[in-house]
Amino acid sequence: MKIIDLSMTIREGMITFPVHWHPSVEINQLGRFEVEGRETRKVTIGTHTGTHVDAPRHFIKQGNTIEHVDLDKFYGEARRVDFTELRDKTEITVEMLQSALGNQTPKRILFQFDWDLKTDSLAYYSDHPFLSTEAAQYLVNQGVVLVGFDSPMPDNPLNGRGSDNDSPNHTILLGAGVVILEYLCNLRDIDKDTFILSALPIKIENGDGAPVRAVAIIN
Repeated sequence: MKIIDLSMTIREGMITFPVHWHPSVEINQLGRFEVEGRETRKVTIGTHTGTHVDAPRHFIKQGNTIEHVDLDKFYGEARRVDFTELRDKTEITVEMLQSALGNQTPKRILFQFDWDLKTDSLAYYSDHPFLSTEAAQYLVNQGVVLVGFDSPMPDNPLNGRGSDNDSPNHTILLGAGVVILEYLCNLRDIDKDTFILSALPIKIENGDGAPVRAVAIIN
């Protein structure tokens, strides 16, 4: 068995979405061996920092919060689809999905763009490929329970925040109870078509999302 870490390291200075509702990471050492005889730290982190999942409540006003989402959505057989040849800002259509997936659509799909190689630039947030709204609805119709991305979101990065066209794919997917797993990394290291995904979230009361330690388990 091989376990591949698909998670970003939480650290000060890591990339976070540049708006006030996504705080920067702060890590402060409180316990010290020289004084308290042990180490402890205070960590300030947002619910959508680093590798994390979105609960329906993120975009659906009366949607489930993270502690009420069925855990079996976060664990089970998954498939990676390789879209690394796409140009920046490419819209993924239903036809492109069907071509990549063939006759069987798994319940959990991870989209590989190798976008985690771009986390040293704000282009990480502005240039990534994204799903068309029709493709998002197609995944819902196929019974998908989780979609994951090694990019920050499934939506067009050019959509205006707070506009009528803000993040329609989030609304489609989360409105149907599909979990969105974002900010993955190292998908290129998965060497099998199917594997076990574990992306269990921190149990946060009334959480609109939560950080996860996502791994691929390959037998």
